[in-house]
Amino acid sequence: MKVLIVNTSERTGGAAVAANRLMMALNNNGVKAKMLVRDREVLPASGLAGRNDTLTVVGLPQSPLLRWHFLWERLVIFVRLHFQRKHLFELDIANTGTDITRLREFREADIIHLHWINQGMLSLSDIRKILRSGKPVVWTMHDIWPATAICHLTLGCRNFTTQCRRCKYLPGGGSNNDLSASIWKKKQQMVADENVYYVACSRWLESEAKASALLRGQKITSIPNPIDTHIYKKGDKQEARKRLGLPPDRQLILFASQRVTNRNKGMDYLIEACRQLHAKGVAPSVVILGGHAEEVVDQLPLEAYPLGYINDEQRIVDIYHAVDVFVLPSLSENLPNTIMEAMACGVPCIGFRVGGIPEEIDHKRNGYVAEYRNAGDLAEGIRWILTEADYEELSRNAIQKVARNYSQQSVAIKYLDIYQQAMAFKHYKL
Repeated sequence: MKVLIVNTSERTGGAAVAANRLMMALNNNGVKAKMLVRDREVLPASGLAGRNDTLTVVGLPQSPLLRWHFLWERLVIFVRLHFQRKHLFELDIANTGTDITRLREFREADIIHLHWINQGMLSLSDIRKILRSGKPVVWTMHDIWPATAICHLTLGCRNFTTQCRRCKYLPGGGSNNDLSASIWKKKQQMVADENVYYVACSRWLESEAKASALLRGQKITSIPNPIDTHIYKKGDKQEARKRLGLPPDRQLILFASQRVTNRNKGMDYLIEACRQLHAKGVAPSVVILGGHAEEVVDQLPLEAYPLGYINDEQRIVDIYHAVDVFVLPSLSENLPNTIMEAMACGVPCIGFRVGGIPEEIDHKRNGYVAEYRNAGDLAEGIRWILTEADYEELSRNAIQKVARNYSQQSVAIKYLDIYQQAMAFKHYKL
């Protein structure tokens, strides 16, 4: 069986990380999996972060149009936002992209496995061509976009359960015939009379997708992202701190995000939680991993170590080894890779009761699930783990949860079953 995994980026973003890990998991379990990306990174051949093989990762044919596709889509959205940058990268309309059905990798594949294909990778018409190619198609949902018109985060909006329109992201709240309404109709035409096997990365997202009027009648299930537990595993805390230049005698909490200043990642709630901890005499240090980390240091009442954006996998593993607790106060999440990584390294985690986070964190068993948007409960979770809980038991439970649910082999087996179902159904229709 040959599987072609399609994703915009090879390594940037959670979906890229998950797609890469799935490709490795499949190849380690007897499937010939290859990844097709627009943004391919050529990395050193040595080191964990440099395992880039031309036989398994291929980029789109280089053309000036690749950059233009991205810019043209952003320009159209920018105009519809009345030239305001707010929400510019929270919406996608897939009005331009690359036809991949002509590529050799596509022709050779038995299964086409779509992942995050936005920002100029594939247009709606490109996806329609893929669906009409006769090849079985599996689509892993890393967010809600495949089930809505234009947004990646619904943030409480339920219009997608009937029809997207009057979009809250658009100026003035949109209208009955706004951009979301027109893209909704195009998406309806795209999937009409076609069968796609949708796979959500969490049970929460599965339930959201099943509520979508756009995907009514489609096959929808959930399979978590895989993780390599040979890489992400418990390590020596003091040695890791020495390598990173972090204090050996302080309790450390970690916050990580691709862009720390993204309000949806909840840094404001962590700042408030730290203020409350400081007032109660609990004073751990904060390690901040991600772009623009230095911009939030002055807002924290606790000692902070901004590490910036890091792309080296071994260094990221070192960071997990070095810290005592991982905090992700996101306002919307699917099934965060970062929580899975931290747990695999034996680090108890804290997050809000939202999205797929409660599926990963078992409250007071391997971490702490705080009430949504409640900085006080977030602070209580940090205090409980650092000063009251049986830390070693939490750590053991976290490692066991990952091994049982998110290992490469367990996830690969589940996807193999989906692939076989998709191929059998296509054969039946033919």
